[in-house]
Amino acid sequence: MSEKQKTHFGYREVDTDAKAGMVANVFHSVASRYDLMNDLMSGGVHRIWKRFTIELSGVRKGHSVLDIAGGTGDLAAKFSRIVGDEGRVVLADINDSMLKVGRDKLLDTGHQGNIEFVQADAQFLPFPDDSFDCITIAFGLRNVTAKETALRSMLRVLKPGGRLLVLEFSKPDNELLSKAYDTYSFRVLPLMGKLVAGDSDSYQYLAESIRMHPDQDTLKDMMEDAGFAKVEYHNMTGGIVALHKGIKA
Repeated sequence: MSEKQKTHFGYREVDTDAKAGMVANVFHSVASRYDLMNDLMSGGVHRIWKRFTIELSGVRKGHSVLDIAGGTGDLAAKFSRIVGDEGRVVLADINDSMLKVGRDKLLDTGHQGNIEFVQADAQFLPFPDDSFDCITIAFGLRNVTAKETALRSMLRVLKPGGRLLVLEFSKPDNELLSKAYDTYSFRVLPLMGKLVAGDSDSYQYLAESIRMHPDQDTLKDMMEDAGFAKVEYHNMTGGIVALHKGIKA
């Protein structure tokens, strides 16, 4: 009998087939306080990161957009206004708790008619080939078990000429900033999670998952290996966050 394949869950090595369930439990736990914690953890700067993502998306009226790991719908809400009644936005998330929070938030704020909600695994997207003009995944790729598989799945459902935008925590480009960021991540975030969300373990995992995620150049190489063309990235906040863009040729 062959040994089970292994992957990382934060700093822990776990069976590959167990990771998805473990990540799901994290987001079931944090879903109800996700927006509040995002604002507290980033000091509201995550809104600037997402605005830049929107600007680089090239999305216009009538386009079809897929927002993977769309969570509570920040990007989907903005895309909904841009594409208009003739367009289509799909908010997809593998976690049903996050998807429900996002759906309720968007419907409560009047976003309906051109938004669909789909529970989907980024590795096996349930859409036809060449379906979307743009795909975004914000702070979700690092939680995917097989990132290469997910990138190929995204390429498949993009239309020729379509764009993939990956917004994700990355590696600071300054040693002093990196040390300060480590201190914040491993001392402040778990405490904040305990006080605000009643869950320090999930935020400990989130800090660890950021450190295990590929750095800027490695992710660029992975996107090119998956088949994306003209791949580039933009560092923000000193490289704490990076936005990668790739085109389906």
